[in-house]
Amino acid sequence: MTEPLLHTSGLVKRYGGVIATHQVALAVERGHLHALIGPNGAGKSTLIGLLSGELAANAGHIHFNGHDVTGLHVHRRARLGLARSFQITSIFKSFSVLANVVLAVQAHAGHSFRFWRPAVRDPALLGPALAALERVGLADRRHDAAAALSHGERRQLELAMALAGDPAMLLLDEPMAGMGPEDGRAMVDLLQSLKGERTILLVEHDMDAVFQLADRISVLVYGAIIASGTPDHIRADAEVRRAYLGEEA
Repeated sequence: MTEPLLHTSGLVKRYGGVIATHQVALAVERGHLHALIGPNGAGKSTLIGLLSGELAANAGHIHFNGHDVTGLHVHRRARLGLARSFQITSIFKSFSVLANVVLAVQAHAGHSFRFWRPAVRDPALLGPALAALERVGLADRRHDAAAALSHGERRQLELAMALAGDPAMLLLDEPMAGMGPEDGRAMVDLLQSLKGERTILLVEHDMDAVFQLADRISVLVYGAIIASGTPDHIRADAEVRRAYLGEEA
């Protein structure tokens, strides 16, 4: 049996007396879109922070692509192929769309910032950046200032920046947050097109999108995973319905 691309065991994060994640065991198979759902305050963003390396675990282990990455910093995990996006967009609004992605390529590659040579003129950076923009449908906006993009387009740009380093896995923290129906549908279509091409762990509150996209779903409640399985399995799970899906209904 093939080892999951990412798996955790006994993962614990405490903030004083508050346990944000409790003995989390999570397995994300290669090529799957695995959704992580749960009520507000369940610990979803904390778990994403632990996986990306932005937060240090108090106990437990994280394995990614055959490596124990539990003690590695963010940039080391990124170099191994782990990329994430955030609930709040993190782009350089005064830079062009293309410049944002070029700088992301440069950062993923571990290059120093060569201020004496404009990064957007470096062919080694420009090619991957243009490919990432093409992939998310923003190639025609590459010369526009990032500030001129709509909220949905900024989310697409952030995804292009995550894709710029050719990651093996994407950690997406609420990519549809704040989107209207049209932008939301466009993001669902984009994520659908990435399925199989990238392994994705998706945190999202839009249950229609989750059940449309996910190969597997894990449900986090009070920092603990109470169920993992196919969308049909999760939809039919009585404990999940009581703890979460029933609230949504």
